[in-house]
Amino acid sequence: MNDCSFIIVEYKESSLNISDQNIPDQNMGRTANQSNDKYRRILDAAGAVFSRRGFYQATVSEIARAAGVADGTIYLYFKSKDDILVQFFHFKTKQVFTRFREEVDRGDGAVDKLKRLIRHHLAAFQADRHMAIVYQAETRRYSRLVQDQIREMASLYFELLAEIVEQGQQEGVIRKDLYLGLVKRFLLGAVEEVISTWLMSGGKYDLVTMADPLADLILRGIGTPGVTVDS
Repeated sequence: MNDCSFIIVEYKESSLNISDQNIPDQNMGRTANQSNDKYRRILDAAGAVFSRRGFYQATVSEIARAAGVADGTIYLYFKSKDDILVQFFHFKTKQVFTRFREEVDRGDGAVDKLKRLIRHHLAAFQADRHMAIVYQAETRRYSRLVQDQIREMASLYFELLAEIVEQGQQEGVIRKDLYLGLVKRFLLGAVEEVISTWLMSGGKYDLVTMADPLADLILRGIGTPGVTVDS
C-alpha cells in the first residue's frame, strides 16, 4: 500500500433543459461551477457511471444521460471525461473532509475523536458506495490522472490522525514510543481494508457495525499499557 492509498463516496437524476438560465458561461471559474446544482449532479452521475462501468469504459453520453442533461451541457462544466474524474475527486475530497473535521472536533479527548473519525469514515463510504468503488479502483492502480487529488486526500487524513495521536500521547492514553508515520499508515490501512472487504461482499452487511471493534483493536495496539480508556 502506498502513502497515497485511500478509498474512500446517492445520486439524484432529474431532467433539465440545456437552455436553463443557471447554466454557467464556459469561462466561469471552477469555484462558481462548484456552487451550481447541475455541476454537482453531473459529478454524482459520473460517480455512478464510473463505479458501474469503470472509468475507461464509461462515456460522456452515459454520464449526461444519468445526470439528465444533454451531452453538450457536460462541456459547459468540464473539458473532457478526464476532467470530470479529476474534479470528482477534488469535490469529494473537500466534501468528505469538511465532515471529518466537524466530527473530530466534536470529540471529547483523543480516544473519542479517533472513534468518531473511524465511525464517520465508514458511515460516509457506506452512504456513498459509488464513490467508494471509484476511489478504490483509481487508488489501487494509482491513476496518473488523479494522483494529485489522491495525495491531497491522504495528506489531509494523515494530518487528522497525527493530531489525534499527538493529543492522545499528551493525555497519556497513547504510547509515546511510537513511530508516528507508521502509526498513520497502520490506521489508514486498517480502515481501508475494512471498507474493501465490505465492497467485495457486495455491501451485504452494515459497515458501520465494524467501527467499534476496529477502534478497539487499534487502541489495543497503540494505547498506553495499563491505561483503561472509556468505550
